[in-house]
Amino acid sequence: MTTYFLSVKDMAKAKGPDPELSFQGIGPDKLAADIADAMRSDSLFQRWRAKQPEPDEVDPSLGATDPAATATGELSAGDRHDVKLTTSLPMRLVKHRLNLLIGNSWELRDTQ
Repeated sequence: MTTYFLSVKDMAKAKGPDPELSFQGIGPDKLAADIADAMRSDSLFQRWRAKQPEPDEVDPSLGATDPAATATGELSAGDRHDVKLTTSLPMRLVKHRLNLLIGNSWELRDTQ
């Protein structure tokens, strides 16, 4: 398991490029819940995959899940929202799902 310490500076801009796949909530608790769900379930992956020109050609390993993934969120200094994500999924999958949910609004601050 790896713990990723993430931050989002502007929640209003924390949107992915596709509104149908994007984070639609407000606040760090909702963001953490959506991130945890994206790691535990393949529903975000399946929705994204269905939108691809050749869905059957998408690498199925991108849909791996971690039912034990956890995430917590909190408001930190300077209106920054921090999320602590713990998962066994590799960074390439974490990054893909974060980009679908919140675009490039996130920053990896540390790992453990």
